[in-house]
Amino acid sequence: MRATPEALLALAEDLPGVWNAPQTDMRLKQRIARILIQEIVADLDEKANEIVLIIHWHGGRHSELRVARNKTGHHGKSTKIEVFDLVRQLAGQCRDEQIAVTLNRLGLRTGAGNSWDKARIRDLRSKLHLPAFDPAKPGSAMLSLEQAATQLGTSCTTVRRLIQAKILPASQVVSYAPWQISEEAVKSQSVIDAVKKIQARSNAPRPRESDDNQLVFSMS
Repeated sequence: MRATPEALLALAEDLPGVWNAPQTDMRLKQRIARILIQEIVADLDEKANEIVLIIHWHGGRHSELRVARNKTGHHGKSTKIEVFDLVRQLAGQCRDEQIAVTLNRLGLRTGAGNSWDKARIRDLRSKLHLPAFDPAKPGSAMLSLEQAATQLGTSCTTVRRLIQAKILPASQVVSYAPWQISEEAVKSQSVIDAVKKIQARSNAPRPRESDDNQLVFSMS
């Protein structure tokens, strides 16, 4: 059934009220749109990177609506730019699994909302044309926190304490990234002596109460 000019005019005068009324459901809005709109012609403005919509209304009027296009590789589920920047900084210096742990600790997710793992980091590196970690590459012979602890014969907690006290030089590419520690620093006498002091304090006898309330010493 074709709408008469009088019906269209009456609808236009009360359109905002009808459209925004709580009882107006989506089906009614679709019917209104079909009554008012004759056709919509879509075009592309390459220079402005916009989609141009020409709305042909019943009655002969036209309206133009412009919508910005997503950039190449960008969509509703795009990975944050921050992730790309961090991976560029970490690639070549850390293993893929270490990069994944770093991003997860920072609360960063993939565009689909997933956590990062070794395979996803490898795929992202491939798309960004970034190198993989090569332990044989000059300058790559850095120890991790765990490796430094093993060489010093102590715990990771002790190594962190040495780093915080600035006794053991160490660096991170970004916060939460793996610590990078030179082997020369681990072998330095000052670091070895500091570890011995910490271990000596940990092994020192601690007082405890005996059954007759007298203090005695026991080795922990």
